[in-house]
Amino acid sequence: MNFDKELDARGLNCPLPILRSKKTLNEMTSGQVLKIIATDPGSVKDFAAFAKQTGNELLSSAEAGGEYTFFIKKK
Repeated sequence: MNFDKELDARGLNCPLPILRSKKTLNEMTSGQVLKIIATDPGSVKDFAAFAKQTGNELLSSAEAGGEYTFFIKKK
């Protein structure tokens, strides 16, 4: 999937991946896509809730080898 920015949140626990993502999304323009890589298993439901609350679109989430990859499109 194409993306405009990438955020490495590996090794960070809740709420840091969400806070860093929010900060990065604030620097982006509407329609741009942020790729986030995290290792916190709780980030799966955290990012789903974050997208719902902020109106940003969670395009996809996947897990491979203990790493979670999310693509969020800025509203």
